[in-house]
Amino acid sequence: MAVPSQSLIGLARPPRRAMTLSGWLDREAVFSWLMMALPLLFLAALVGYPFFYGILLSLEDRAVAKPGHFIGLRNFVTDFNDPIFWRVAVNTFVYTAVATVLKMVGGLALALAMNQHFRMKNLVRALLLLPFIVPTVLSTVAWLWMLDPAFSVVNRLLIEAGLVRSPGPSWLGNPGWAMFSIIMINTWRGLPFYGITLLAGLQTVPPELYEAATIDGASGWHRFRYVTVPLIKPVILIVTLFSIIFTFADFQLVYVLTHGGPQNATNLFATYAFDIGMNAGQLGLGASVALTMLPALALLIVALTLYMRKN
Repeated sequence: MAVPSQSLIGLARPPRRAMTLSGWLDREAVFSWLMMALPLLFLAALVGYPFFYGILLSLEDRAVAKPGHFIGLRNFVTDFNDPIFWRVAVNTFVYTAVATVLKMVGGLALALAMNQHFRMKNLVRALLLLPFIVPTVLSTVAWLWMLDPAFSVVNRLLIEAGLVRSPGPSWLGNPGWAMFSIIMINTWRGLPFYGITLLAGLQTVPPELYEAATIDGASGWHRFRYVTVPLIKPVILIVTLFSIIFTFADFQLVYVLTHGGPQNATNLFATYAFDIGMNAGQLGLGASVALTMLPALALLIVALTLYMRKN
């Protein structure tokens, strides 16, 4: 008796197993989303909500303990017509640019030095992190004492060395010296981050490349320029990007040292927004000042990302 072909196909097909929980979790897409769920919720709660609430505040005339009403872009127009705002913008860009260049050059030199072989190398590398791991407020208060006009340790050393006349510079009371001081302190604090990160990049460079370059007659400078820099360029770009973001939005160091003074000489976007929003009670206007940082940082991030993809 002939058996229908459809029946044979049904008998040959293996039975479908029920999807178990472990099998479901073994799927790469499911497991990946589960691993990202908690960080995404964390970002949405602690970053996303404040960000969008800040945008809402910037579009309102909102004072402390009072209901706000929508005014559109009027807060931004007020900012752009304020000469102090433009002084703050110049301060922020100068502070960020100079400090980032100093940290990049100093951090690269520090990384090259730490990449050499010498005694107690691991201990020196651990001590290198001290400025970065000490709480910002604590280290800044120490610098505030060292730069105090009456009890300045820095001035005392300079006077003893014969480099300046007594009583020495007013580091935080003179507009020019105040900006110089906060840039130097930010550089001191950020050098370990640059140095350790670039050191990790240097240790990925194969020694054989240096040996081949030496055999070809390359000098130390040519080995650095044509071997070291091209291979660690991605690391330099990434660490520079993070450094610009952190420096551009710096608040604690400047606020503890100078509160934005003297005469707004060290006022940055973060400190100025805090003064307007919290001290003056104008939450909407303060939020609009803070949000003006966003376009510049966004353009910088996009530009560096495109550059890294291209190279």
